Amino acid sequence: MAIIIKSAEQIEGIRKSSRLAAETLKYLEEFIKPGIKTIELDKLADDFLQKHGAVAATKGYKGYKHATCISPNDVVCHGVPNEYSLRFGDIVNIDVTAIVNGYYGDTCRMYEVGEVNDYAKKLMKVTNECLHLAMKECYPGNYLGNIGYAINEHAVKHGYSVVYEFCGHGVGLKFHEDPQVEHKAKKNSGPLLREGMTFTIEPMINAGKPKCKVDRKDGWTARTIDGKLSAQYEHTILITKNGFEALTDINGDY
Repeated sequence: MAIIIKSAEQIEGIRKSSRLAAETLKYLEEFIKPGIKTIELDKLADDFLQKHGAVAATKGYKGYKHATCISPNDVVCHGVPNEYSLRFGDIVNIDVTAIVNGYYGDTCRMYEVGEVNDYAKKLMKVTNECLHLAMKECYPGNYLGNIGYAINEHAVKHGYSVVYEFCGHGVGLKFHEDPQVEHKAKKNSGPLLREGMTFTIEPMINAGKPKCKVDRKDGWTARTIDGKLSAQYEHTILITKNGFEALTDINGDY
């Protein structure tokens, strides 16, 4: 495992790309309404990135054609934007990675379409809490595995399951770098966190079983195997001297 420790100059570049990725998701808020197609949301995100001098890391990645991944309801991740129109009561995740001057910033979040039921609200709330608890494990000298341990412990306590087939990852100079950030891990496992590391934490929490199935039609869209809801939140994290900085947190939540 070759984990890249970023220089001050590199960190500043990653910070800018991370901020723009987050600003893209913020921009999309006003368009999340019943009737809009996911392909239309993707176009809005793509135009916003280009307007701000960035490109989407997903466009052209292993043949992928879109600027975002958009995952409604039972789609766990990697949802391909298409003609699906959002419906009142849907929940939807949008994931975007911006490249600015060669640096990468990666983030995703959930949106409510109109008014959603309490079942969906609780899933999103617990998933966001999983991310928050995981970020508290981000400080120099702690074990990487404690991130996944914290996520799984909280999710299971609330009756949910943690997707194990996809994980977080190093990011910054490339789209995907070492280390892999598992969202279900043994306590005090993995490498030690060091100042200057940058990676994503992006727990995918299912209301039902943890396993996924990938749509054969597009080869990307991963769904829950039981049709139950899934939620995901993601930040790009920098390990600092005394803790962490959430580079994609433009709202000051952390």
